[in-house]
Formats: sequence, structure tokens, C-alpha cells
Amino acid sequence: MPRTDHDVTLDAALDPLVLALDIGSTAARGGVHDASGRRVHGLQHKVPHNFTVAADGTSVIDPDQVTAEVEQILDAVTGDPRLGTRIAGVAMDTFAASLIAVDAAGRALTPCLTYADSRSVDAVTALRDELDEQTVQQRTGTRLHTSYHAPRLRWLAAVEPRVVAGAALWWSLGEYVLARLVGQPLAGTSTVAWTGLLDRRTGELDAELLAAAGVGAEQFSVPRDVTEPMPATSPARWPALARAVWFPVITDGFASNIGSGAADATVLTASTATSGALRVLLDGPAEPLPFGLWNYRVDAGRTLLGGAINDVGRAVSWAQSTLRLSPALAGVLTAPPSDATPLVLPYLTGERAPGWVSGARAVLGGVSAATDADTLFRGIAEGVALTYARVAEELHPAAPQILQVAAAGRVSNDQPEWLQILADVLGRPVTHVTRRRTTQHGTALLALHVLAPDVPRAPRSTGATYEPRAAHVEHYARRRAQFAEVYDALVRH
Repeated sequence: MPRTDHDVTLDAALDPLVLALDIGSTAARGGVHDASGRRVHGLQHKVPHNFTVAADGTSVIDPDQVTAEVEQILDAVTGDPRLGTRIAGVAMDTFAASLIAVDAAGRALTPCLTYADSRSVDAVTALRDELDEQTVQQRTGTRLHTSYHAPRLRWLAAVEPRVVAGAALWWSLGEYVLARLVGQPLAGTSTVAWTGLLDRRTGELDAELLAAAGVGAEQFSVPRDVTEPMPATSPARWPALARAVWFPVITDGFASNIGSGAADATVLTASTATSGALRVLLDGPAEPLPFGLWNYRVDAGRTLLGGAINDVGRAVSWAQSTLRLSPALAGVLTAPPSDATPLVLPYLTGERAPGWVSGARAVLGGVSAATDADTLFRGIAEGVALTYARVAEELHPAAPQILQVAAAGRVSNDQPEWLQILADVLGRPVTHVTRRRTTQHGTALLALHVLAPDVPRAPRSTGATYEPRAAHVEHYARRRAQFAEVYDALVRH
């Protein structure tokens, strides 16, 4: 019987083993994988957490808290004495675009700003007045937005000048954690690219943006290719890692594509976690780059093209915790589309692709006295799908070779019926990648490309493929036009 990418017992696991860590928006997770990419049963651990958020756009997390969570995970998954020293590598991904001010001793001077922190919105406006945003985007692959470092550094200089003056270094969350664990802030190319400061063609930091942000290149880690792990180190606390090399930290978006089986330009990944994205992996940079999208350099030869969506699982969770919904929502999602369904622009924490309106907030249209909680939930689910369609529309000309959409993540797994809505909205088939923790899986696979290049990988597990239905495609085409009208009237302006 062929191996699948489901769990395997430690006794049946193929060496070398890899420990993969995934720091996401709602939890830190980690687990051991064998050389074929299968999770080792019983050697997985999760520590939930939440961002600290506020109405002014604050979205932060304590980096020392996250470091302690990772230490707890390492304690939990390396404690089995049968492991010996079979773990050959430790690899980590984190949510992208995080920022921490660090002093010369490596101590955090600020909380970790997350991708969803939008307090630098005024700095975005100022930078757009000073710089040619389209030229900047063609160099770095990123727009001027609150998710990226240049506006956030400009904002911090205005509101926390003493902190900025005392900052020797600017690290991502993953760099901070690795510095605490092994003494080295190993930053993968993708981690540096998601700062918005890295030239997507040359791999060098962008001088114009550094100057605009008031920082120097020496304050950032040199990007390392994912194929360049640090030689084995042996933290005494974890003897099972005595022979393990440590890989540079990468971003969750890069890892998610690999874990979903989207390793070339023919497969488009729809990530459906707390936040979401549409992404495709390309050989080299996208030329030209559509203005609504990003294009991150992820290693020496490849870039990731796509667009991110702040509120996917977050929008679903908000509805579940706020509305009095029916216990079972499958029927709500499988019902035929209706003009009576509210039109929802689901911007709870601002918009990224394709419009990049940092201060955007949710809009509910067409709500009447007849609208109940389930109908509003259906509108939110459709609104999330419509945001994917807006990204897909810009992406197609730059990546016309796409043959398949692979959907993976919490929303896909918890509400697979929603994937039919997504297929109808996109007008193309959507395949459900049923394997959970695809991001962590991708992080393990990237390490295994280095440590076990000749071991065949277990094939990914997939569920149904949802085919678009012609009548529903027509309905959602009209809804997309209505969405655009409301967006232009209430959000863009």
C-alpha cells in the first residue's frame, strides 16, 4: 500500500527526522516528521495564543511569550527517550511581516507588531506622497502598506522616538525566537522579503526605502537561503536535538504553498486560515507585476506571486462568536445563492490585496428586518470568497499557466461546503487539500529537500474537487460587480 501523508508511528518512521515549528496567528505548533514528510504520531504539540488588538489598529504579541511557547513545544515533542538523536534538523515558519525593535543585547524594546497592525496608516499616506509607489513595487514586489516595515518604522519614529533611537536591530518574530534558542537570528530570504524592503530581483535591501524609513541596512539580518542551515548546535535542555541543524526561519505563505503541493506555476494555492491568500510559485520574478499583488523573493531562484486577505477564518470566527447561528451551518452554505443574501465586504482588520486600503472596515449591504443570523453568515462567507476573486482577477494575466486551485487551511477543513461557493465565485475547479497543518508540513518538506533529497515524499491527501456551476457563476459575477461598486463608493474613497 502506498504511503500517504497521514501520521506514522515512531517505530515505522523513516530517518532522518525533522522537527517543524509553525508560529501562526492563533497558536504555536510543532511536531516531528519523518523523511517521507509524514507526521510522527504522538510527537506533536500546540500552544494557543491570541494577538492583542485594539480599536486604534493595534495588533501585537509578546515575543518572549512566543519564545516560551516554542520552548514548551520542544520540551513536549523531544521528551520521548526512543527518539535518541534521530532528529537531523529543526525548521521554523512564522506569520509574515512581523517587526520587533531589539537592542544591542538582543532584548526586545517593543512588542511584536503583526501583519494586521494598522496604526501606521498616516505614514503610508506620507510615503505615497514622497515616493513613486509603482516604481517601489516593481523593485521590492510590495506596495506601501501598514503590513510592511517602511511605514511602521516611520510611524514608530514619530510615536516612540526613544525606542527607535535605542534600537540596534530590527528583527522578525522568528529571528527573535531563534536568537533566544540558539543564539543566531537566522532569517530566510522569504522572511526578509516580507519586510517590504528586499529587491525581488537582486536580493539586496532597497536603499530608497531604507532612507525613507530612517534605518540602515546593517540593522537587518542578511537573508539566508533555505538550503543554508546553521551547523548542529546542542542546547542542553533538548539532548534529542544534539545532531540537529537549524534552518533559517521562513514565512508561513511560502511554507503553505509547499505543504499544499503547489510547488510550481501550474498550481494556485488558496490559503484559508485565520488570514488567507492566493499564491503561485514562479521561477524568477513576475514581469510586470500587477499593481494589486505582491511578488516576494523566496530563495535564489524563485518568487511567490499573489495577494493576501486579512480576514478569512477571522471573519468566520467573528460571525460564530457574535451571531446566534444554527448549530449546523452546512445547509446554510449549500443552499442556492440568493439576491436576498446581504452583500458583505469582510474587512474587519483592513484590506491588503488588491486595493491595499489599510483603514478599510467591514460593510454590510442589503440587510433588512428579514435578515436572520444564518443569512448574514452566508453573506460573510460569500464576501470572503469574493475577496479571493478580486485577487484572482489581477493574478491571472501574470500567471496564465495555472491549471488547478488547491484550497487548504482551517476554513476549508471546518466548512468544506464553502469551497463550492469559492469554486462558483472563481469560476474554476477547487480541490480540497484535506491534510491539516499544511504550513507546518511545508516547513518540514523544505528542510527534507536538504536533509533527505532522495527519499520519496508521501503524496498529499485530498478530498473533493468542487466544479463551478454555470448558473451560480453567473449569479456571482453580478455580485462581484456589486461588490466593486460598493467598494469604490465606501472603501476606496
